[in-house]
This record gives sequence, structure tokens and C-alpha cells, in this order.
Amino acid sequence: QVQLVESGGALVQAGGSLRLSCTYSRITGSFRSMGWYRQAPGKQREMIATISTGGSTNYADSVKERFIISRDGAKNTMYLQMNSLKPEDTAVYYCNAIGWSYTNYWGQGTQVTVSS
Repeated sequence: QVQLVESGGALVQAGGSLRLSCTYSRITGSFRSMGWYRQAPGKQREMIATISTGGSTNYADSVKERFIISRDGAKNTMYLQMNSLKPEDTAVYYCNAIGWSYTNYWGQGTQVTVSS
């Protein structure tokens, strides 16, 4: 069973930065791709950033130039560096991994709150 555990969520002022971490229980090569999603109250879960097994990245337009996705295979950890945070970034952030058979795995989520 794959386990994904997020950490790093917090309350931060607008303009500030946070780094989220997602530790996973399998080697990096076990996944077709990995990514970060978020869900704000009353809204659907949306993709924020993804990283393929080859290292290619993709970002939602709303976070381009502000967020950076990365991973450390030696630590089985994926990161989301979030800069210039805005109140509209407030949401529960989820770690996602897609296996080679297209099975989706999710973490439990971590709350990010940006105050104005």
C-alpha cells in the first residue's frame, strides 16, 4: 500500500512563503507522475503542479512564477515551494501520485491559510 504524508501547512501572511513536503513510501520510479492539488472551501480540487518521472514539470496558470515543485529521490520526498502567497491560495493541499497502472494515490492533506 502506498502512503503519502504531507506536512508544512501553516498560517502565513500574504506575500510570505511556505514549503510543503510529501513523503512517500515507495521509490520515485514507482510512479508515472506526482503532483500537488488543492481544494478551497466550496470549490473543486484543482491541480497546482505536477512532475513526471523524467522530471518534467507543469503548473496551473494561477501559480506559475510563484510555486516550484521538486523532489528528492534519495529522501522519497516531494516539495512545493510557495512564494508570494495570496489569500486566494488558502486551501487544503494534497499530495498525489499516479502509479504505472494509473492508480491514483492521495495524502491526507495539509491546511494552508494566507491572511491578508
